[in-house]
Amino acid sequence: MKAEIVAVHASPAHGFSKQRRDAITLIEGLGVEGDAHAGVTVKHRSRVAADPSQPNLRQVHFIASELLDEVNALGFDVGFGALGENVTTRGIDLISLPRGTRFAIGEAEVEITGLRNPCSQIEAYRPGLLKHMIGKRTDGKPLLRTGVMGIVLKGGIVRANDAIAVTLPEAPLVQLERV
Repeated sequence: MKAEIVAVHASPAHGFSKQRRDAITLIEGLGVEGDAHAGVTVKHRSRVAADPSQPNLRQVHFIASELLDEVNALGFDVGFGALGENVTTRGIDLISLPRGTRFAIGEAEVEITGLRNPCSQIEAYRPGLLKHMIGKRTDGKPLLRTGVMGIVLKGGIVRANDAIAVTLPEAPLVQLERV
């Protein structure tokens, strides 16, 4: 199976879900044009409260459609964009990638910085869903399953059905952690 984008999303307001778009424009060093989380410094509300000068390592959020398929098979109704992702993917195990992995998507290039941590808003959105968003790694640590975050290295337009070309970083590979 090839790695591809199945849907793209953005929202100008801080909220839980994002609206589906025909295309999104990624802006180098900032994120998704018109999205509330775009910027050089962190825009996530809890992180802004802690330290608004932090660099924004969460410019673009990717989530695997396979995760959504899994929870929907359990009876949850979770559509594309519902968990706040900018890019919904298919055919790639996002959370197993090492830090520094690069995606060439559409006209753009993104570098993966870490895992998205599942927040309590997931439980408010669909009661019982949060426990399915956290697994367990082989070392016993929690496995955050709600996708990966990245920074825009090269801007450009990204659309559904665009292929994802994956380039792994040089060794040593570093496991993704919460970012």
